[in-house]
Amino acid sequence: MGLIARAIEANGIPTVSISITKELTESVGVPRAVLVKWPLGHPLGEPNQPLQQRTMIFEALKLLKEADKAGIIHEPGFRWKRQSYSEPDWSLLANQ
Repeated sequence: MGLIARAIEANGIPTVSISITKELTESVGVPRAVLVKWPLGHPLGEPNQPLQQRTMIFEALKLLKEADKAGIIHEPGFRWKRQSYSEPDWSLLANQ
């Protein structure tokens, strides 16, 4: 996905990825990424955990909105199966 994101960015469209492997994310030069240290195959979180999954989508969209340059890897520090989540404040993504 990182190589695809770079190609899309080269055409002027900002991108953001959700990643679980820091070394790979850095090596392919992903323009923007939210990095979580979770098991492979679970970038949005645990099955049947919609608040956790929406939180990950929110973090990605927030990074896309706030990052002023490419090359940012944001690590929010979420913990696998040991954290509770609440509904994100989606109004923070609205243009002001």
